[in-house]
Amino acid sequence: MDVHEAALRWTQVWTAGWAQKDTEAIVARQAGDGVHWSTPFGPPHRGRAGLRKYLQEAFASEIEPTQARFATPLVQGDQAAAEYWALCHYDSGPLTISGCTMLRFNNEGLVVESRDYSYVTPGHQAFPFGW
Repeated sequence: MDVHEAALRWTQVWTAGWAQKDTEAIVARQAGDGVHWSTPFGPPHRGRAGLRKYLQEAFASEIEPTQARFATPLVQGDQAAAEYWALCHYDSGPLTISGCTMLRFNNEGLVVESRDYSYVTPGHQAFPFGW
């Protein structure tokens, strides 16, 4: 398994999946026993069922398709880091989310652990860094 390819695939699926609210496409990139932390201070979302529930709740609060872009992942061993920028719209108004997801992959190229670190600001901020 090539971790760089797995990480690139993960960013591609998240980019399209976030815009289309395609929970199942994103969940399919996680191992059955994978763990996802949407925030470092909250409980993890365990397994595919936990990730699915989190995504369904998160996507339900978005009132327009999100535009997300990811940088080329940085890879070392079985781990990768993927920076992202997302333009979201909620009942309360537009938000920009800038963040990074730390990923660890198994031998099949599925995520066994992911941790999000993000910042949110009101309004839509233009995509940076030539994205």
